Amino acid sequence: MAKIYVNGEAQEVSLPINVAELIKQLLVENPEMVSVQVNEEFAERGDWETTDIKEGDKVDFLYFMGGGAL
Repeated sequence: MAKIYVNGEAQEVSLPINVAELIKQLLVENPEMVSVQVNEEFAERGDWETTDIKEGDKVDFLYFMGGGAL
């Protein structure tokens, strides 16, 4: 097992794992609406299958929400 940090919280995962597999394993809500950063760099959606997560990596799932004044 390897320790990574997901949205600031420590998680244990089995390696090897890539971003796409991590999203499935963690049951990320609305994966089609999420952006992913690995060690503060955005991972392109087309690269999720080939972006490997390593011990100690920091992964952030970001949701951008629209809004405005009433």
